[in-house]
Amino acid sequence: MALILNIDTATTIGSVCLARDSQPLQTMVNEKQQDHAAAITLFVKEILARQQITPGQLDAIAVSAGPGSYTGLRVGVATAKGLCYAWGKPLLAISTLQMMAQGKRSELQDDTAYYCPMLDARRQEVYTAIYDYAGHDVKPPEALILTPDAYHTWLEEKKVYFFGDGSMKWEQLSAPHPHALFVPYHISAEHMISLSEAAFAQQHFADVAYFSPFYLKPFYFPAK
Repeated sequence: MALILNIDTATTIGSVCLARDSQPLQTMVNEKQQDHAAAITLFVKEILARQQITPGQLDAIAVSAGPGSYTGLRVGVATAKGLCYAWGKPLLAISTLQMMAQGKRSELQDDTAYYCPMLDARRQEVYTAIYDYAGHDVKPPEALILTPDAYHTWLEEKKVYFFGDGSMKWEQLSAPHPHALFVPYHISAEHMISLSEAAFAQQHFADVAYFSPFYLKPFYFPAK
């Protein structure tokens, strides 16, 4: 069991959660993406102060490592790496999609369904994956261009919960299906807790010097 600082800035909502032994101690949230860089470091300082925790007492720092917003991911990963380097702590890199699926599974507790997190990747594209109730990816993370029959195979097998800011695209494009369930989702660093705890126990540490976010596709530079 460990004391882990969890950081997520992969989307428009950023948050920091301090957790001990898989239980959240305190979470702070910023809902303005342009303020992530300033807010996250202040959140870390305030949470540690309020919980009377020194950096030396932390066991590790976990970060939501993508896919997601290029700018957001860079902010979170750079912050986490900087803290790890300064405080001499290991870095835990947690998949943003896996984190989202974990949060929704914990909420719904439906072991008969698949869980499909979706992040908007512009145009008709989303970052997505499909997870079973045990957390295994039955469809690995990818940047997917949506088509009306993109999830036909999975919907024929069982219920699929679609959620995240990219799911609205799919809901508008797809035909109604009794197994397609669109549910609200509010991303939070709290959803990383069990994943970062497991990664720490298994010593799945990322290289602080060389780790970079899981972008899934190259950065797009619009033409001038």
